[in-house]
Amino acid sequence: MGNRIALIAGNGKFPILFAQEAKKKAVDIVAIAINEETEKELERYVDKIYWLGVGELQKLFQVLLKEKLTTAVMAGQVKHKALFDKSIKIDPLMQKLLDTVKDKKTDSLIGAVAKRLEAAGVKLLDSTMFLSELLPEKGVLTKKPLDEKILGDIEFGKEIAKSIAGLDIGQTVVVKDKVVLAIESIEGTDEAIKRGAKYGKEGIVVVKVSKPNQDMRFDVPIIGPETIKLLNQLKAACIAIEAKKTLIIDKEETIQLADVLKVAIVAI
Repeated sequence: MGNRIALIAGNGKFPILFAQEAKKKAVDIVAIAINEETEKELERYVDKIYWLGVGELQKLFQVLLKEKLTTAVMAGQVKHKALFDKSIKIDPLMQKLLDTVKDKKTDSLIGAVAKRLEAAGVKLLDSTMFLSELLPEKGVLTKKPLDEKILGDIEFGKEIAKSIAGLDIGQTVVVKDKVVLAIESIEGTDEAIKRGAKYGKEGIVVVKVSKPNQDMRFDVPIIGPETIKLLNQLKAACIAIEAKKTLIIDKEETIQLADVLKVAIVAI
């Protein structure tokens, strides 16, 4: 991969963590940040940064060419609902991509971008390549005991979550007493959890999985401290995530917080 990587940065802390770890390994990062999504803090951890709009695909390729970059990583999500935001400027290359994909599911859109990158001589790398310690092994990660009811809901929810993930609808389900309360769609994980909590009240179980053939180059499932705070606010019992396929941002802090707030985390 050489010692220079393009970081195509979406929202959240994932791009920042990737840049921090790359720096420890003496890898230079040229960030391509998205005005509508990327945190400004990223600027502190990269060697160079370019800002562009979410619909400016041509500009992204111009940056890659200008910087002579041949490897790239996609870290952080771009909200799917941006497709329906009429205020976002779409350049001709992005419009062509939108017109030619078979559908506008996440895998279809990101996969089409990945193919264009490869056609331009840019190899897309595993987005977790420097962050393997943040991918948990299978098991209960927190101190809160899991009773048979919670374990039953996890098993029930896992099968459904895998089904919707396989259809590229979402990766999260909210269940209680083996009833599906919410399925993640375009709104994202947090909003799906809130929606499920309206029905389940206390003791909901959240199950978040990877896609059946998860491409670790993009759209990797993520949780972090903010997830735990939300679960505590909604009096959730547990969140189950997929072992070795889910990033726990600020892993130690997240687990400690979950213990304090008595929210169980289990890697399945």
